[in-house]
Amino acid sequence: MNVYTNTTMKKILIGGLAATLVCCITVFTSCSNDDESAPLPKDVVEEQLQKMTLREKVGQLFYVRPECLDTTIHFNLPSGIDGSADDIKAIKLQAVNATMKGVNEKYPVGGIILYAHNIEDEAQLTTFISQIRALKGSPLLCIDEEGGRVARIANNANFDVEKFESMGAIGATGDAQNAYHCGNAIGAYLRRYGFDIDFAPVADVNTNPENIVIGARAFSDDPQVAAPMVTNYLQGLKDAGVTGCIKHFPGHGDTKADTHYGYAQSMKTWEEMKDCEMVTFKAGIQWGVQLIMTAHIATPNVTGSDIPATMSSFILQDKLRGELGYQNIVITDAMEMEAITQQYSNAETTVGCILAGVDIVLGPQNFVEAFDAVMDAVQQGTISEARIDQSVRRILKLKRGIYK
Repeated sequence: MNVYTNTTMKKILIGGLAATLVCCITVFTSCSNDDESAPLPKDVVEEQLQKMTLREKVGQLFYVRPECLDTTIHFNLPSGIDGSADDIKAIKLQAVNATMKGVNEKYPVGGIILYAHNIEDEAQLTTFISQIRALKGSPLLCIDEEGGRVARIANNANFDVEKFESMGAIGATGDAQNAYHCGNAIGAYLRRYGFDIDFAPVADVNTNPENIVIGARAFSDDPQVAAPMVTNYLQGLKDAGVTGCIKHFPGHGDTKADTHYGYAQSMKTWEEMKDCEMVTFKAGIQWGVQLIMTAHIATPNVTGSDIPATMSSFILQDKLRGELGYQNIVITDAMEMEAITQQYSNAETTVGCILAGVDIVLGPQNFVEAFDAVMDAVQQGTISEARIDQSVRRILKLKRGIYK
C-alpha cells in the first residue's frame, strides 16, 4: 500500500519538482573539519557508498532519540504517562539495553541525539556514549547545547562546566569574540564527553517580541548583529573539534506560536526574509556550515501554501540550495513535534521531507515505522535509490571529516 497521499504529494511537489530533479543530478561538495587544503577524495566516499545495502543507506538518514530503539518502551510507561515526547523523559533511558541492540541489528541508525533526561552524570554519560558507539550504523553523537536555557549538560548540577546566561545577552555585548568564546567553551566540554555534533547556534533573528519559543536563544533582533555572532560561535565549536548546526531555516524568529505544540507561521515575503533572516543564514553558509536545521513553520507568502518548511521543496530546493547555494546537509527539526504530527502521519512526514530535499530525519515519532516507510517508498518508486544516495554521500563525507 502506498504510504503517501495524493494531496500531500501535490502540496510538496508544487513549485519544487524542477528544483528536485536538478538537485538529483548535481554533484555536491562540502567542507569538513579536515584541512580544506586536503579535501577528501570523492572515490573514498563512492567506494563506501557502493558497498552499502539499501537498509544501511536508509539508516544513515535517521538521527533518533535512544528511546526510539527500544520498541517496548510504550508498553512499560509509568502510570499516567501517555508516551508523548514530553513524557518519555520520565523513563530516564540512560543505557543501551538488549532490546535496543536487537532492534538496531535490523534498523541501523546514522546518529543518536541525547536529551537532558538521558544524562545523569559524567560516569553514566561516558558509559552510555561508549555503548552508543558500538551500535550498527556508526551513529554520531548529537545534542542541543546552545547555552542559556537550552543546555542539556550545563543545566545539569552534576556537571561542572561554564554556563552562559543566553545568546541574547552575548549579542547585546556587540562583541563577536564573546560568541566565539561561548562556542569554544561549549565545544570543548562536548568534545571531552564524546559528542560530535551540537545543534547550535540559533541563527534566527528574534524580530517578534511575542515569540515564545526563540526569544533570548537568538543573538539579536538585528541581523547585522546576529550574523557575526553566529559565525564566530560556529568557529568556536569547530576549533574545539565539534560540528555546529544553524537553525531554524528559513527563520523562526518572527513567529508567535511554538512548533513543539502546533502550527506556526511567518507571514513575511521572501524579499522581507532576504533583508532579515537570510542575512544570518547566508553568513553561516559562506562560513561553511555543515548542517542547517529546518523549521516546521509555514511561510504562506513565500510558498503560497500552509506546508511546513521542512516539507517544502520550494523552500529547501529552490531557495536554500538554489538561490542561497547551500551544498551541505539539511536536517529536520524533531519530527515528533506537534506542528508536524497534528497535520501528517509518521510515514507521510518522513517520505515527504526526503522528497522535499532533506538529508537527515531527526527524531521521528516512530523510528521503525518511519524507516519502513522509506524502504517501501524506494521499493515502490516514490523515492529513487539515487535520491537516497545523494543524501548518504553528504552524510558519509561529514562522518569521514569527523572521524579523521
